[in-house]
Amino acid sequence: MSVHSKYEAVIGLEVHAQLATVSKLFCGDSIAFGAPPNTHVSPITLGHPGTLPKTNRKAVEYAIKMGLACHCEIERDNYFARKNYFYPDLPKGYQISQHTTPICKGGHVTIKTTEGDRAIRLNRIHMEEDAGKSIHDIDDKYTCIDLNRAGTPLIEIVTEPDIHTAEEAWLYVTEIRKLVRWLGICDGNMEEGSLRCDANVSIRLKGETKLGTKAEVKNLNSIRNVKKAIEFEIQRMIDIVEAGGTIQQQTRSFDAGNDTTFAIRDKEEANDYRYFPDPDLAPFHLSETFINGIQAALPALPAQLSARYQEVYQLSEYDAGQLCDDKATADYFEATAQHCSNHKAIANWMLGPLRQVLNENGMGFETLSLLPATLASLIQLVDDGKLSFSVASSKILPTVMLTNASPLQTAESMNLLQVSDTNELDAWVQQALEKMPEKVTEYKKGKKGLIGLFVGEVKKLSKGKADPKLVTQLLEEKLK
Repeated sequence: MSVHSKYEAVIGLEVHAQLATVSKLFCGDSIAFGAPPNTHVSPITLGHPGTLPKTNRKAVEYAIKMGLACHCEIERDNYFARKNYFYPDLPKGYQISQHTTPICKGGHVTIKTTEGDRAIRLNRIHMEEDAGKSIHDIDDKYTCIDLNRAGTPLIEIVTEPDIHTAEEAWLYVTEIRKLVRWLGICDGNMEEGSLRCDANVSIRLKGETKLGTKAEVKNLNSIRNVKKAIEFEIQRMIDIVEAGGTIQQQTRSFDAGNDTTFAIRDKEEANDYRYFPDPDLAPFHLSETFINGIQAALPALPAQLSARYQEVYQLSEYDAGQLCDDKATADYFEATAQHCSNHKAIANWMLGPLRQVLNENGMGFETLSLLPATLASLIQLVDDGKLSFSVASSKILPTVMLTNASPLQTAESMNLLQVSDTNELDAWVQQALEKMPEKVTEYKKGKKGLIGLFVGEVKKLSKGKADPKLVTQLLEEKLK
């Protein structure tokens, strides 16, 4: 038994998702990314005395959307509290958050592991405002403060300590990012800070039930870093225990340069944030009508859609899962299916040639200019035997992606339609066989695999215009 296998990791994740509203949680300041420092600020963002915040209704709707998608219980009676602690980029000296009344309670997120589906339980999803940003590498002597981000609406998605490996954590954050993008409530861009993750990691001997001392790794800004940081922490803790040491409860950060974590500060057992209801914000009640309206407007979720594609369209689990990887891809498939009944071919084209072109250009299906009807027409030409798949994908597709012209007219103008005239095909077949008499002899002696070589030669002679099925038939007849 290896040292590592003696222990079990216990991991809880806190994922902060920046809500894709136009304005901040309690005022009308823009939350657009990339503006010059301290330009998206107002007296409310700056916490000036006498200013009054007002709750952003759209942010509340987005939080409920996520809660419903994660099977949470939606809290009907809500209020915001002041969480008091000092940060240099927190102008008011407190953060407005939810404490005793998170808007979403319980729930779960399902991940697909190598051992099957696992439901990761959620403790809660609550709303809060973001702090500003301290920048330490612009000036040698000073820390620079940018308050554009201060007041941006966030939801914090908090799991129970249900995760036991770095791989499961990676799968969970991947699923959260997919969900928030699918619902349209967050762009999921971890590099820009729209999605951030804190990981609480501890270890214990297998079979133990008591939780070990935890370390919290803050502000992980990529899914890869979540996995790497947790892997490092688990090994660091095991090494400490095996050496007879004691794990300290700490807040740590991740160094992406060498895939290690380092201590920021020792953490006390509890923090006294002196929560109390914000006196400037009225409590709010969520009516059944309001919640039911959001529920009715929810799109079909990826797992539901994947199951439907397998049942209705007879797609494989892999193809259905790939098509449901993001909503734009699924929407494009659905739109194309309105014009084409060969659903397997749609999946093949989307996950093959189309995805390759999009990946090469750093694009997604949401930016694809090729109309679904045009793709359907191209598929039909292949199904009808008028084009080979290779010609359609390599020569016709690049052209129609730019112009959305008729695939048939494009193929005609490029003289690429497959030839099915047996006289013309017969001439190419005869020419191919005459070029390779030795191979013909080998074929007749039983080396039947050479048929592909002959078909390829006819393809060259016809410049891709020969119908490969008819060519194969003609070759087999001539070679008897």
